[in-house]
Amino acid sequence: MARLKTTAKLIQPLRNESDYESAVDEIEIYFDNEPKPGTAAADRFDLLALVINDYEMRRWPIEPPDPVDAIRYRMETRGYTQADLGRLLGSRQRASDILRRRRRLTMQMAWKLYREWGIPAEALIRPRRRRRSHAGRIAAE
Repeated sequence: MARLKTTAKLIQPLRNESDYESAVDEIEIYFDNEPKPGTAAADRFDLLALVINDYEMRRWPIEPPDPVDAIRYRMETRGYTQADLGRLLGSRQRASDILRRRRRLTMQMAWKLYREWGIPAEALIRPRRRRRSHAGRIAAE
């Protein structure tokens, strides 16, 4: 059985900036001339997109926002008020404490914010970051 000769370079994991730049240059060709689904070119495009995304996620990771920042952003973009947050979480005082970082979100509160306001769960559920207090001890947020 005869082997098909291909001119396309084998797609491999991207290990450095040079590999990344080559992959980006190659995938850009497909942006103007999108391959038909189910073709070898479409498969190559999909694989290139995967290895590029993997490299970018490892090289330039994007951390989810702080929970309070995510809540404030949602309030700003949707026109919600602190009173709206209070109604959702059970009281205006609770909403005030959350926004002032005096109280942490409970799982129930995070679930309501995810379900009702569409805030991504990964932005709401994070371990506390540790920071140095003025006395030089490690203190939780």
